[in-house]
Amino acid sequence: MGVEIRRGGLDDLPSVMAMLDGAVEWLGSEGRTGQWGTEPWSTNPDRVRKITEKLRDETVWIAEVDGEPAGALTHSERPMEYVPRVEEPELYIRLLVTSRKHTGKGVGSALLDHARAQARAQGVDLVRVDCYAGGDGRLVEYYKRNGFQPVETFMVGEWPGRLLVDRVGVDTTA
Repeated sequence: MGVEIRRGGLDDLPSVMAMLDGAVEWLGSEGRTGQWGTEPWSTNPDRVRKITEKLRDETVWIAEVDGEPAGALTHSERPMEYVPRVEEPELYIRLLVTSRKHTGKGVGSALLDHARAQARAQGVDLVRVDCYAGGDGRLVEYYKRNGFQPVETFMVGEWPGRLLVDRVGVDTTA
């Protein structure tokens, strides 16, 4: 069975937190703690609150494989607070996480493609995302492989970030 994508929401909080905890554990096992540290997200009340707000306030998509949550993506028409706004409509991907159990099944790519389709359906040409740009750079490379172009670097405290864009081909002159 392939990847199925459905609307998500607050009911998906336990699954999303488990995906984030799994990502932290995996990154730590790889010695890549700069992105999210070493502590599970579910044990940090501030992180739980932030994810709860995302699932409540942003558009949420859940990818499922064989009926099991395998990834989550949230997007909004506004960027993260630390990223400059643009003078055109955009779809800003604010969270992308996949389950380690479903690694290599195209879950993240399917969610990114779905976000592009949502942008097109809304008549929005610009899709942006930011990510951790430190360490070995694998996350930036992941987004590049998925069609995004790096445009800007930034820092949030000691955390190095990279802003990436994709133009999805909507005629904005009509």
